[in-house]
Amino acid sequence: MDPNTFPTKGNLILAKNSLVLAKQGYELMDKKRNILIRELMELIDKAKDIQSEIDITFTTAYKALQRANMELGINYVEEISTTIPVENSVTIKTRSIMGTEIPLVQYERTDAKPTYAFYSTRESLDLARECFEKVKHLTINLSMIENAAYRLATNIKKTQKRANALKNITIPYYEALTTSIQNALEEKEREEFTRLKVIKRTHTK
Repeated sequence: MDPNTFPTKGNLILAKNSLVLAKQGYELMDKKRNILIRELMELIDKAKDIQSEIDITFTTAYKALQRANMELGINYVEEISTTIPVENSVTIKTRSIMGTEIPLVQYERTDAKPTYAFYSTRESLDLARECFEKVKHLTINLSMIENAAYRLATNIKKTQKRANALKNITIPYYEALTTSIQNALEEKEREEFTRLKVIKRTHTK
């Protein structure tokens, strides 16, 4: 048997303190969960907007690319595509939201200049290049937002689990323990009071 459950005044104080801490812990977990949920909802809205913009931009880009292929020839367009430099300026850092490490993608967003001569191409290729460049930037932002949303969702589940454990297990346990010890001490006091009355009555005879 756990000695902390014995009906003593010391254990009653410990049980009450533990109950207070458990309730405070639940309130903090509940606040944390609400903050994380709010952050997640904002990220989901942002992701929807960016995804919609990506879809529209991709459609425009592919139409322009198809036109460029017809006007310039697929082989020539493919040859031009090999001159486009690889994106290597992306770096990933992190920031913390209520203990959740959120990725922060940084990169050098520059107005990339065409790697081909204007006189040998058509406007359709320029439009395709601009659209695909825009898609690249949008995709980088979307990857950061989706990754952050996944991490927040994972932390929300953990926080919810801890909050539920405090609410449904820890708090009821210490409430019951406090009541049990308090009742046992009160019963002891009544017994002691009755015993003293009997002793006093015996001595007065």
